[in-house]
Amino acid sequence: MIVLSVGMPRAGSGWHYNLIHDLMETTGCADARDIRERYRLQKILTEVNCNIGVLSARRLGLVMLPGLVNHFVIKAHAAPSSASRLLCNLGLLRITYIYRDPRDAMLSAYDFGQRALIKGRPNAFSHLSDFEKSMDFMMEYVHIWEKWMKEKNVLIARYEDLLTNYDVESNKLTAYLKLNSAAPQVQAVIEKYRPGTVDGQQGLHFFKGKIGRFREAYTTEQKNILFNKLSPYLKRMGYEE
Repeated sequence: MIVLSVGMPRAGSGWHYNLIHDLMETTGCADARDIRERYRLQKILTEVNCNIGVLSARRLGLVMLPGLVNHFVIKAHAAPSSASRLLCNLGLLRITYIYRDPRDAMLSAYDFGQRALIKGRPNAFSHLSDFEKSMDFMMEYVHIWEKWMKEKNVLIARYEDLLTNYDVESNKLTAYLKLNSAAPQVQAVIEKYRPGTVDGQQGLHFFKGKIGRFREAYTTEQKNILFNKLSPYLKRMGYEE
């Protein structure tokens, strides 16, 4: 079985992935990086967190072959597909999805990309050079959020809830993963990733993480533009307009 950790970019998806990875590791779950090397899946599972990219039948089929005899955790930012739905229904794929207020995620993506440019190490967000490009980029992931919300048997989480109500959210996660939340090794992992202890930890993509930071960073005009774009979604996502 494979656990697929999907997330909106800059929504704590690295934090969520590493929490899930280490929780599953308490069961003897293999490290996806080792699976990638052993089965020569470097072109399918990329980056440090083994991102599968699009959830196509081909890509999922290639990782499902080792998944038949190994348990491991992989990551994605993509929309659901008929292949991911089928594997989930068959019990071969267990899926979690995390999202964040898209206005904060958009600001975080822009900031992260620009910081990388200043350091001379452009990343996947460095092309977001202005407000409009950042908004267009994030709207794609809002549409992906809408698709995930229609899926069955997927554990949905919000970044803000994980940050402010960590015990409840981590209990939901361990229950979904069918782990004993009272086990000492499970509790040790939960404490390791508790908010306030992960800042600056490598691989978590966790920088400022402040809720509602967009309200201070964007101009009134920009916030009005975002309101017009996002008003069909914000209430359904659980956010104030």
